[in-house]
Amino acid sequence: MMPDENNELRALLERVRRGEQDIDDALAHLQSDAQPLPPAAELGFATVDHERASRCGFPEVVFCSGKTPPDAATIAAEILTRADRVLLTRASSEHAAAVRERVPAATYHERARCITVAPAMTATERHGHVAVIAAGTSDLAVADEAAVTLEIAGNRIERYHDIGVAGLHRLTAKLEAIRRADVAVAVAGMEGALPSVLAGLVDFPVIAVPTSVGYGASYGGLTALLAMLNSCAAGVAVVNIDNGFGAGYLASLINRRAASGPPSQTP
Repeated sequence: MMPDENNELRALLERVRRGEQDIDDALAHLQSDAQPLPPAAELGFATVDHERASRCGFPEVVFCSGKTPPDAATIAAEILTRADRVLLTRASSEHAAAVRERVPAATYHERARCITVAPAMTATERHGHVAVIAAGTSDLAVADEAAVTLEIAGNRIERYHDIGVAGLHRLTAKLEAIRRADVAVAVAGMEGALPSVLAGLVDFPVIAVPTSVGYGASYGGLTALLAMLNSCAAGVAVVNIDNGFGAGYLASLINRRAASGPPSQTP
């Protein structure tokens, strides 16, 4: 701030102190004089989109694969200059160490390969209800990525592990609880049958996540992907192979709208 600006601010505050100008008028004056912040920050190697949260409801997310740890940390620190939270996905322990040097409050979720920085939230502050369902224990890394994404976005979630179709009684035993959700994320590898079975038993959207878990003819998740895309059950949306983040983000958008009700209509 320049000296002239300091003097003007001091004069304004003095007028408020003496009762010559009320607080609302002073605030309006400050807002009219404030310079708008740029929508993006140029870092040389990256351009941070600071308006992502106002457009989409959540700040820009950092995909760490292919980024050096110092670059990922610098991007995260920049996002936090104008946001109260940040999510980094596909992060290694080296990425986590670099981020913690810049932001000590960062948390590394090892199995999910995610780094989060977010304000603490109580259960009552979280909205809606999302079921995150993993067909097998081998699918947990992808399911955890979805769950971490949902949690940092303020959603209430319930996790269900190892309830795939190889033992259908495991799914049916949890069905009453699952049906209380507003949306579900169903994660499965192998033949990818879980989302189709689940969608035939519930009355809300099922977001299917194929994983690369399986033997030779699973083709790295392609078999599960094609099975989910060809689901006979209605109400199934499919994201890319191993894309837990994409499923969690989509579920968050649906859950937030379900929790808040339909948007107001302007005549």
